[in-house]
Amino acid sequence: MTALLSTELVAAEEFLHRYHGARPRAGHVQARLGKVRAQIAETGTYEHTRAELAYGARIALRDSGVYTDGVPWRGLLVRDLRTARTSTEVAAGCVQHLRLAAGKGRVRPTVTIFAPDSSRLVNEHLVRYAGYAQHGQVLGDRRHVAFTETVRKMGWRPPTARSAFDLLPLVVQDEEQGVRLFGLPRDVVREVPLEHPELGWFVDLGLRWHAVGARSQRLSIGGIEYPVVFNGIYTSSAIGADALGADGAYGFGRVIAEHLGLDTSSDESLWRERASLELDRAVLHSFRAAGVTIAPRGARPTRREPGRYTPSFLG
Repeated sequence: MTALLSTELVAAEEFLHRYHGARPRAGHVQARLGKVRAQIAETGTYEHTRAELAYGARIALRDSGVYTDGVPWRGLLVRDLRTARTSTEVAAGCVQHLRLAAGKGRVRPTVTIFAPDSSRLVNEHLVRYAGYAQHGQVLGDRRHVAFTETVRKMGWRPPTARSAFDLLPLVVQDEEQGVRLFGLPRDVVREVPLEHPELGWFVDLGLRWHAVGARSQRLSIGGIEYPVVFNGIYTSSAIGADALGADGAYGFGRVIAEHLGLDTSSDESLWRERASLELDRAVLHSFRAAGVTIAPRGARPTRREPGRYTPSFLG
């Protein structure tokens, strides 16, 4: 684990005072502080209990602004995988994260916490679709053309029949085995085919999206930074307008506008806004029909200003 500096020792003490203030049944804070100081003196760091870890993760999420109004941050599922060290163990933990978070469609906000010195997950998101540049065009997600080419050079083989929604592999790096690729099983990625409640031609576009938007981040608790995987709940605009509609991603906004007979020669016609609205309607309709959790585009996150040493998500 990373050695704690004096400022991080202050962070540890502040966190433990806060934790014991909120959890009186955890015992006297001075007794816990004595053990922590002894650990730091002997090893240069200390270990959180599972209860401290869960409390820190939930407080970090509450203050992060990730949650929309009305979503209970106390319901965050906290998975302690600090014993997972190898690339195989980290990849398996990521796959299980997707299974647990997706459930049977009722997406549960989940955080999987790895040890500070565990193998490193290279992916920014667990589930992302490939982007293939060919003949001046892109099949799939334009945001991931470079990453797709990188993993191909590392040995990943795309399906023989390529599509706009081919799952990219997990990339995990450890000190002993270097960088390794792990394919995501299709059955672990819950996907929703998209259709529109009124526009019959929409289904012919063949669009779909995954239910769990899990990303790789770092979580700071009491002076220790943990690599984590976290998912909240998708908003319809994150899927519709930002991913499927945006020119820099899938670019279907223009396709939909043309189907609607809108003038796409000038932004003054507001064709982008109209196309984004119809995409959002399709996402909301399809996810709800499939029984998969989704938040509307108008959902607003709530954010609290954290203190200097408050538990927080980084990046």
